[in-house]
Amino acid sequence: MGQAFVVGAGNAFDVVWKNIQGFKKIFSGQVRADKALSGPFEIADMYGSHWDWLNFWSLTGLLSMALAFMNLLPIPALDGGHALFLLFEIITGRPPSEKFMERAQQVGTVILLGLMVFVLGNGLFKKLF
Repeated sequence: MGQAFVVGAGNAFDVVWKNIQGFKKIFSGQVRADKALSGPFEIADMYGSHWDWLNFWSLTGLLSMALAFMNLLPIPALDGGHALFLLFEIITGRPPSEKFMERAQQVGTVILLGLMVFVLGNGLFKKLF
């Protein structure tokens, strides 16, 4: 049992590390974003058309860790953005202004919605063509 926990934790954090490396490749231009990012269409394809317990739980765990990593990115609408604002407050001794927080949340929401449209549109385009 203890060995399974160690292996599982290692695999989980390996997913996070691979996500970090993937983002580096996207932002450095080594990999195109439309080739690297996957949405619901691609995820459904990964699950496959027949039931396989090992594949299902492995992929579900992988997606959970990828989602946890994404949630910690310093985008204002996500938890990572909130942590960034708390860090700012710790350093400066005062919270950011309400107007700044409101604008930051709006920018974060636009970033997330733009990413969702891109990923969904890209997946739909790949499915249709």
